[in-house]
Amino acid sequence: MSNPSIALARPSLFAVCGAGLLALAIAMGIGRFAFTPMLPLMIRAGSADVGAGGWLAAANYAGYLLGALTAARLPLSPQRTGLLSLAAIVASTAAMGLVDSLAAWLLLRGIAGVASAWALVSTSVWCLSWLARLGRPNSAGMVYAGVGAGIALAGLYCWRAGAAEVAPDRLWLHLGLLALVGSIVVAALMPREPGPVAAPATGGRADPGAGDAQWDLVICYGMLGFGYILPATFLPVLARAVVDNPAVFGAAWPVFGAAAALSTLLAGALLAGLSRRQVLAGSHLLMALGCLLPVLHLSAGTVLAAALLVGGTFMVATMAGIQAARAGAAGDPARALGRMTASFAIGQMAGPVLSSALSGGAAGFGGLFMALATGAVALLASAAWLLRPPRSVRPASNN
Repeated sequence: MSNPSIALARPSLFAVCGAGLLALAIAMGIGRFAFTPMLPLMIRAGSADVGAGGWLAAANYAGYLLGALTAARLPLSPQRTGLLSLAAIVASTAAMGLVDSLAAWLLLRGIAGVASAWALVSTSVWCLSWLARLGRPNSAGMVYAGVGAGIALAGLYCWRAGAAEVAPDRLWLHLGLLALVGSIVVAALMPREPGPVAAPATGGRADPGAGDAQWDLVICYGMLGFGYILPATFLPVLARAVVDNPAVFGAAWPVFGAAAALSTLLAGALLAGLSRRQVLAGSHLLMALGCLLPVLHLSAGTVLAAALLVGGTFMVATMAGIQAARAGAAGDPARALGRMTASFAIGQMAGPVLSSALSGGAAGFGGLFMALATGAVALLASAAWLLRPPRSVRPASNN
């Protein structure tokens, strides 16, 4: 007869990756990003406008920042934090369909943001720890594919529901139910025992200077949040401006998510010879191009290309940044991941604020386009900084 303690101490790779993938799919695909395909549907139904959408997005970003700052301070194991955060996402998502007050929606989107950050940090900690213990650190791509898979599936569901004229309030309830079912599966698969606390190697070539404070990495990760958030928030709205048909404009977000899921699966095999900083820099370059394309020419083709370029790089960049921070963490990796997530959250809060400030209340996409161009410049500067030779390996002076 098998010993249950052994089963708990040594879960299968499938259980670890399956639980992590589903947890991130719920946390990010529904808790963080379900609002993106929902916003054009809410605008079309008359229950919200672009201005309200900006405030609701900002509330979620502010909650995400608060969650990033508090994740390492919760007196719970990473697994318990993860399950608590998923429960909060289920409740706050379903409640969006039960109320019609902007103030209540702001509170609910804030709660979902807090819970999403907790879920990302806690899932990263216990999943990467278990993958290291199982000798499969390069399987992290399977876990982080959950973000793109969640975005794609939630986007597909909203796309088809929008084409079928399902009311947004009912659709929020549907998403809450999907999150509940997924959370039950996560609870069944998740290993109860935490993995090792020490930060082992994460696969791929080591980054020069790993183990330092790496505040430049934290700042560049914030530039990632600033650069990706505008296309990640407004791609369906831009698509709707080109074609006002839910059966068409709703496709932008599933394409974004599918690109994100496939990119993390391919990254481990194709980018194993590169350092995490090089992967992060390359992602920034491609994302900058994705930000610029709709600015240069707004069409269905450029919106689709932007979805592929930004969707296909933002999770590779996220995975590379988290792994680089964890590899250089001294002590509790949750604190290092919390700093990275907080920087990311600050960057993504700055994007919509800049867009609104540049718009000045005027109609059209002028402010959004200027903000997208600014994000592209920030990403290019960040890539250049990440690719510079580190001090430890720069050629010595002849003087």
